[in-house]
Amino acid sequence: MRLKVAINGYGTIGKRVADAIALQDDMEVVGVTKTKPDFEAKMASMKFDLYLAKKDGAELFEKAGIETCGFLEDLLGKADIVVDCSPDKVGAENKKIYERLGIKAIFQGGEKKDVAEISFNALANYDQAKNRRFVRVVSCNTTALTRLIYQLKTNFKIGRVRATILRRISDPKEDKKGLMNAIMPDPIALPSHHAKDVKTVLPDVDIVTTAFKLPTTLMHVHSLSIELKEKVSREDVVTVLEKEPRIMLVSEADGFTSTAKIIEFAREFRARNDLFENVVWLESIAIDGNDLFVTQAVHQEAIVVPENIDAIRAIFGVEKKLSIEKTNRSLRIGEKNF
Repeated sequence: MRLKVAINGYGTIGKRVADAIALQDDMEVVGVTKTKPDFEAKMASMKFDLYLAKKDGAELFEKAGIETCGFLEDLLGKADIVVDCSPDKVGAENKKIYERLGIKAIFQGGEKKDVAEISFNALANYDQAKNRRFVRVVSCNTTALTRLIYQLKTNFKIGRVRATILRRISDPKEDKKGLMNAIMPDPIALPSHHAKDVKTVLPDVDIVTTAFKLPTTLMHVHSLSIELKEKVSREDVVTVLEKEPRIMLVSEADGFTSTAKIIEFAREFRARNDLFENVVWLESIAIDGNDLFVTQAVHQEAIVVPENIDAIRAIFGVEKKLSIEKTNRSLRIGEKNF
């Protein structure tokens, strides 16, 4: 049986989730939605059946010569589940439609946690999402933090976690005016919201985060300090991280001196230069007394894509190991190309 999946919102995340679903042998995309008849809508219509997210846009799409197959509710009638990739806070409004039509739904991290029954990370709490109706995949930063912390706390006794998040200001395709020549505390009053979001998945973790917006669009960077409550060597940490396919270790010695170099590597080996893994600098892994230090880069456009795929399977009761292995294989996660 192939699960029929609708994508509501074919933007930065939606188009990547749609392409990832198309690679799965147990899923198919039955359609995607757009609100505006722009070039992205034209591209979407070349690959998938295109539906209108709103009923007041039909004339604009017709005038632009973009063929559509109907409206959102028509699409939902053909689907087993919808992945809502609409802009922040729009998903909460869309939930009313999903409830009325009785369809299962996945939401993104831009929505508040109470939009769903559970906040989801495939490594950390896959089984808790089994057979749920509404699941929220946490944000890119939260996904990366949760993966790393889960891997460490599963293998070692850890205490407090303190993380500084250097946030890209926008995705590369955005051309609106933004932060050009400044670094902005986000928020100015600490702590940032990321720690609270991590605790929606890992409630027992003692974590505080701070964040800053920087004038870059490529990736986020996290600098973490993690208290160790047992004797652990640097080599122990490296071994544990190497074993997890969704964490990629790179080295300055190989030329990975910045996020620009990481993305350049991805351009050679991945569609859209997408990196679904946490990218950890090997040289950054260090132990000073009882504190472990790690620095990682996060490709904000792609890191949540495998989580969405696994969340679909979790909702329909597929076993964790089977789902993660299928997702990793189809998206080439964990491949070493250098």
